[in-house]
Amino acid sequence: MIKVVDKLLLFLYSIVIGAVSVFLASVAFGWISREMLSDILTDFYRYDSVAITVGVIGVVLFLLSLRFFFVSLSRGSASTQSIDQRTEFGDIRISIETIENLSLKAASKQRGVKDLRARVRASDAGLEIVLRAVVDGEHSIPTLTEEIQRAVKTHIEDITGIPVINVAVFVANVIQANTFKSRVE
Repeated sequence: MIKVVDKLLLFLYSIVIGAVSVFLASVAFGWISREMLSDILTDFYRYDSVAITVGVIGVVLFLLSLRFFFVSLSRGSASTQSIDQRTEFGDIRISIETIENLSLKAASKQRGVKDLRARVRASDAGLEIVLRAVVDGEHSIPTLTEEIQRAVKTHIEDITGIPVINVAVFVANVIQANTFKSRVE
């Protein structure tokens, strides 16, 4: 949610900075005459509501500038999702990509699996793994998917020590094996 808010704020900030830069360029190149600029400044000092509005906009832009400055200095650890564990010896970080690859490795050892893709979602209770599989059609699909689920769950829990709460297998397609009968003459 914070990323969406930051993007929206950056969008609005860009529009305001763009408008200010167009105004400054207009003044610099003489597109706005000195008399017009003088009238704008006179109105600015004449009406308190205009001065307050400009002051509030200035403070908001300054705060946005500070926010974007601190966001730019913060570490980019959010781009690489990981599961963090603390042991008596120190911290352990395992990337989601590592768990996806371990899931694919465990599932690909099952006979009858031809193509796999994995998605992992971490929650406080444990890992949720979704596998998309293409199977050969020569094995029982319920038996095959149950074996995949069991193999992935035990492999991930044994290797990482992180509990797996769900392994969902989606059979996307069935590929027939290319078996050619030889002709005997």
